Amino acid sequence: MAPKNEETYVGLDIGTSKVVCVVGLHQQDSPTPSIIGLGVSPTSGLRRGVVVDVEETVSSITAALEDAERMSGIAIERATISIDGSHIRSMNSRGVIAVSRADREITKEELIRVEKAATSVQLDSNRQIIQVLTNSYSVDGQNGIADPVGMNGIKLEAETHIISASTPAVKNLDNAVFRSGIQINSQLIVPVAAAKTVLTKKQMELGAVLINFGSETTGIVIYREGKLIYSSILPLGSNNITKDLVYGLKTNIEIAEKVKIKYAEAKRPNPRDTKKIDLENLGGKGSFSKNDIDKIVFARCNEIFNIISKEIDKADPSRQLAAGIVLTGGGANLKGVTDFVSETLKLPASIGSSQKYTGVSDKISDPSYTSAIGLMLEDMEIPRENKTSRFESLFGEVGTKFKSVFKKILP
Repeated sequence: MAPKNEETYVGLDIGTSKVVCVVGLHQQDSPTPSIIGLGVSPTSGLRRGVVVDVEETVSSITAALEDAERMSGIAIERATISIDGSHIRSMNSRGVIAVSRADREITKEELIRVEKAATSVQLDSNRQIIQVLTNSYSVDGQNGIADPVGMNGIKLEAETHIISASTPAVKNLDNAVFRSGIQINSQLIVPVAAAKTVLTKKQMELGAVLINFGSETTGIVIYREGKLIYSSILPLGSNNITKDLVYGLKTNIEIAEKVKIKYAEAKRPNPRDTKKIDLENLGGKGSFSKNDIDKIVFARCNEIFNIISKEIDKADPSRQLAAGIVLTGGGANLKGVTDFVSETLKLPASIGSSQKYTGVSDKISDPSYTSAIGLMLEDMEIPRENKTSRFESLFGEVGTKFKSVFKKILP
């Protein structure tokens, strides 16, 4: 149990290749939590971010939780979790209401009403809203208001970013988490969680793209003027490079992964690079030129990041993104990836750093752990009285459900 004046928070990143559980300890006199627990477990229960084997997913979640509990000495009962997959979609929406109070003062009740108006959007019957992010408000035409509570006006508007997901995918993921003995405080898509860890307010103001280059998915979020204006998840990731190496080098998945980690580079092939790579040194058979490997890696990276380029143009054709590209996820460890991304997307690129979060393991600074840290940070922002579990929200009163969805607007 944490001492008085200290609180613990948990982020649970349920990825396609591994489950990561991060336990943070926040002391009142420190602005940044310290990591006191870390649990990591490989998983094969998901495909492209979506649960395909509940039992396998439960086993992986349980193993990661147990490791984090042993390290932290904390019994984990609740967590903020990730959700991933190309079924996730987003839209921007505005809500407008008339302020009904006789004195025209705006209260929290008006915030809930205007957010409800903003989310009155048409969704397919098998989809549900999983997150509503309020970017700004306007009162009687005055734009850019962060918090209108206490102000007076006749018309209140809210500008929101709405993220929706496949209901069956959400239920399968939630079921796996519940069966692991954990209640869900909140849920974030992976790139939003990563952005909470590595992007500063200044970067979001200047305009920034965060690309979470994961194993089987790549998440994109775009911020401009401090607002989340676009989010998307592609069903492609660094595992596609590994699979291409399997076919191109006629080897198995284990050797291909070793080749990717040790020799692969995101760069244009050079026919004059005749250096030979002997697979026997990695436990395989045969040898290939470095140029052969570079051609395979370049083709796949070129495909992925040209798709991302089109996504960016769709969201912000002017590319007013002075803070450039920030890369996270395990794919960010690919050699040469920042230069490749900068050249392809015509924007400066860097690897997102989580080094300011001190903790019990050096692993935590790896870009593949940024999402789990961001989920822990999100868990820290939820007021204690608002920590109604997802189970209670799913089966309780509708008002309780709205309380969970609209927690972002409550100070």
